[in-house]
Parts: sequence; structure tokens; C-alpha cells
Amino acid sequence: MTKKPNPKIEKLRRLKEQARLGGGIKRIEARHKQGKLTARERIDLLLDPGSFREIGMFVTHRATEFGMPEKRYLGDGVVTGWGTIDGRLVYVFSQDFTVMGGSLGEAHAHKIIKILDMALKNGAPVIGLNDSGGARIQEGVDSLGGYAEIFLRNTLASGVIPQISVIMGPAAGGAVYSPAITDFIFMVRHSSYMFVTGPQVVKAVTHEDVSFEDLGGADVHATKSGVAHWVGDSEAETLMAVRRLLSYLPQNNMEDPPVVETGDDPLRSDEELDYIVPDDPSKPYDIKEVIHRVVDNGEFYEIHEQFAPNIVVGFARLGGRTVGIIANQPAVLAGVLDINASTKAARFIRFCDAFNIPLVTFEDVPGFMPGTVQEHGGIIRAGAKLLYAYAEATVPKLTVVTRKAYGGAYDVMSSKHLRGDFNVAWPSAELAVMGPDGAVNIIFRRELAEAEDPVARKAELVAEYREKFANPYIAAARGYLDDVIEPHETRPRLINALEMLQNKRDSNPPKKHGNIPL
Repeated sequence: MTKKPNPKIEKLRRLKEQARLGGGIKRIEARHKQGKLTARERIDLLLDPGSFREIGMFVTHRATEFGMPEKRYLGDGVVTGWGTIDGRLVYVFSQDFTVMGGSLGEAHAHKIIKILDMALKNGAPVIGLNDSGGARIQEGVDSLGGYAEIFLRNTLASGVIPQISVIMGPAAGGAVYSPAITDFIFMVRHSSYMFVTGPQVVKAVTHEDVSFEDLGGADVHATKSGVAHWVGDSEAETLMAVRRLLSYLPQNNMEDPPVVETGDDPLRSDEELDYIVPDDPSKPYDIKEVIHRVVDNGEFYEIHEQFAPNIVVGFARLGGRTVGIIANQPAVLAGVLDINASTKAARFIRFCDAFNIPLVTFEDVPGFMPGTVQEHGGIIRAGAKLLYAYAEATVPKLTVVTRKAYGGAYDVMSSKHLRGDFNVAWPSAELAVMGPDGAVNIIFRRELAEAEDPVARKAELVAEYREKFANPYIAAARGYLDDVIEPHETRPRLINALEMLQNKRDSNPPKKHGNIPL
């Protein structure tokens, strides 16, 4: 017997189909012609197949001015819900540019707020796929209030659950501040933009002619401002990078990161590391080669790769355990610490500490960058941020000094004095107040001035100073280093130390919060 269709169920199906079309077929086709995906297509790429569960599909705005009653779309321009990535729960919202340019009004905002509240209560990451023209002008202060409530929740969730923002179109005005509070920002080259004020306003106020790309494009934010942590050439590549990032992270601040069987022998050593540091201390080498040779399967997920490249940060695994790596890069500016490098590393360290990710530091630093530009720009304040971040961190802290560790930079880079748990050096390490050349100029200033051949005498004194002080053994004798190791031993020694420290417990004095020198 054939049953008649249930009209109520049929209506439900029609409404859901209408909601899935967002702003309509024509606008969807226009997006595809631009090489962009729809809000739902992006979610489908990001999450495990078939795992997405949508909520708020029938939400519409309540605005009554400026012809808004005729512009009601089911879902109000944002798709919200939850699903899984590699079988682990995540919450997601995806703004739909086909509906009023993805603009944020009261109802739109409250859908995002609901997702943020659910993620915080249930202890799972939240991912925002941002594609919006900004505040919905027709809704006035209700739109602004919606933004502020989102900002509040981003702030309350900070350090409790991982928050990831993916910029997949424009993000202008107030729309930029929610991503800025989150932990990581991903952008898509040539199709995503972030700026507080657009090119037209810039021209009106400062008379500068600037394009969207030059003002707030992905490459600008990846290289100059440091706003973007990762840039992809396509939406698909960028979303896959988000999936990969989450594989290193715990669900929340009460969990440890996932342990993964990588198949890489924890006792593996690499003889090439014994020859990687040049005999000439002034010659550069690539610290990334050291990292790749030490970590599991050579896999290193670098963050902020194009910003402040004189320091390297990112995630890897050692013995299957997630670690956050911070490394001076002698191949760029000799690995010196400047304003941008200090800020970049400090923020990464604080993220790792918040989410129970051990820190592994590879140190080769000649000091802080000198000069009026740095001093006037606040290198003292920026360097103090890095110092504060390392000192505050209570996760396991492992440090390998590969070559130079000079002056205050020695102290700052996770030294034993900042509660370093396992500090070792290679035989090539030089731990001193400053380099031999500078030290000789100060200590033997009068002798050099009176010498018959000051150049030859200085060369002798530099060689003597290097032999006596530019080595790791005085620091080891004081207990500031736990050991001096052969470079090829680095991987097994770090993995063993991580195992030893897996139950580490440390704490800071009770307080509302510290006052990091922002």
C-alpha cells in the first residue's frame, strides 16, 4: 500500500533545501566562477565526510528598517554546527557571502555566539571560516553589539580551547578583531583580505593609493604585519593545513596533546648532525635542517614561516609526543633577536604552555638586535615579552645550545635560570656575556691601544678568550647545563627527557593574572 506524502515533512524538506541554497543558485554560480567555494562546501572539505551536524538552519533576522523584511534568508548568512576532524569533535561556523555579503547582524552573531558557548562548555576546538563584508549597516548598533559579544567569548575561551580563524574572503573593520584574538589565523593567497579600514577610507584620510592586496592581502599579513600564521594557495590547501594543525593539539587545556605512533625509532641517531655547525663561528647554517633531522620522520609544521624568519617556531613530534619548537635561525640575521622575532616566539610559547605542549628550544643567538630603530621601536619591551613567556611557562622545557648563547639572549632563551628542565649543549656551544671579539675590545682596551701591532695582538687575545670562555664547559661546571652531548645524540636524549618529564608538575604564585609587558 502506497502511503501519501506527509505535507509537514514535505514542507520541512523544502525549507531545508531553501536554506542550503543560501542567497540562491545565481549567487552560488557567481562564487564558483570566482574560484571560491560556498560556506557549506568549505565545511565539507574541512570536516570528516558525513560528520557535520548543522544547527540554526531556520534562524532569520528581526530587522524592520531599510527594506530588511524582504531580505530574510534562512540561516541569516552563517552556517553553524559541529563535526569531527580525524574523529575528534570540533565546532565550526562558516559565513555565507551569498547572503547579504556575509554581513553580521544580530541573529547572525548569536548563531556564532551559540557555537562558541557550546565549544567552551564541551571543551573542543572552534574553527571560524570568515567571509564577510563586516557589520550589517541596516541593523546598526545591534550588529556592533553582536561583534562585541563574540569578542568577549573569544577572550574567555582563550587558553581554554584552541581557536582557529580561516579568512576566506574579506574581513574588514570590526570583523578583524575576532580572528585577531584567536590562536591561529589562516589566509588564502589572492582571495582573502584583512584590514581595519579599506583602500577608499585610507585614500580619503591619508591620500595613499593602495590596493586591497597591498593593504591587507595574505602575503602582506604573512610577511610584514605577522597577523597571518599560515597562507595557502587555494581554499582546499588552506583547509587541509587546518586539519593538520589540529592533529598536534589537545581538545582543551585540561588534556594532553595526542600521542601518535610515528614509526620512527626513538633511539635513532643522525651522524650528519656532528658536522652541521661550521668550524667558523661567523658562518651560517640552517637550523631547520637540525630540526628535520631530530624530529619524528622529519615532519615539522612551521608557524609564521615568512614573518621574522630569524626565529623559527612550529610543531613536531618526538617519540610520538607533540612538542612546540622554538629555534634561532643563524641563516637569517645570524639568528639575532629583534622586536618581531621576540613577539612571534613569545606568543607561540604562551599558546604551547596554555595547552600542555612541551617546549623544545634550539639556541644559537648572538644577542639582541642593536640600533635606534630597534631601541625606539621597543626592543626592551619585546624582549621582555619573550623572557616573560619562557619564565611563566610550566610545561616541560628542553633546551639545546648548538652554538652561540651570548648575553641577555642566553638568559632569555629558556635557560636553566628560567626553570629550564633539561638544558644541554653541543661541543660547538659558546656561552658567554658577549662574543670573543667584543669581549677583547672591552677587557684589553688599554693593552691593545699600547700594542706595537694591535691587530696581531687582538687576534691572539681573541683566540685565548675563545679557548677559555667560548665553550660549554664552564656553564656545565656551574650546573647551568645538565650535560654536553654529541650532536648525533640529540634525538634520543630529548625523547628520553620528555619521558622523564611526562608527569612534571609546576605552578606559579596564585594571582588573577600576570601583567605581561605588552
